[in-house]
Amino acid sequence: MPVPALEPWVAWRTAQYDAAWVSDDPAFAHAHVTVLAPFPVDRTDVAARVARGVPPFSYRLARIGVFPDGVIHAVPEPADGFRALTDACRAALPDVAPYWGRVPDPTPHVTLDRVGEGVSAASTRALLGAALPASCRADSLVLTWWEAGACRVLERFELGRWAH
Repeated sequence: MPVPALEPWVAWRTAQYDAAWVSDDPAFAHAHVTVLAPFPVDRTDVAARVARGVPPFSYRLARIGVFPDGVIHAVPEPADGFRALTDACRAALPDVAPYWGRVPDPTPHVTLDRVGEGVSAASTRALLGAALPASCRADSLVLTWWEAGACRVLERFELGRWAH
């Protein structure tokens, strides 16, 4: 799920670590909330059906959290719309283990950075400046391909209707 409000910042931060992961595709969402990964690219029927069944929704990004593995992230509030999308995908694709089985119950989030030397939640918040808080609207589900040097959008599905 693209998060345009944080796209410039997340793309910039991604480039700081490895520019090969910055996409040339203008529709690609570096800033995003993952609904289900990995997602089988041959199951676009599922993505279309799930998107059709969930209406667009609004959310806010104001709070920053840190997962136990050090991933610094923005927390979407409320997260109900994201959970509905994830739950619908998981019900339709029960053999897909979120995050390759590493995270059995994923928490909706926007990855911002990772704790390390000179990088903390506080330093990330300071770097974000006026980018947070942000009022956002989720209106499309995007199937993306992530590969160094080849990140791109495969398909886009509008929430609440069949169009893509």
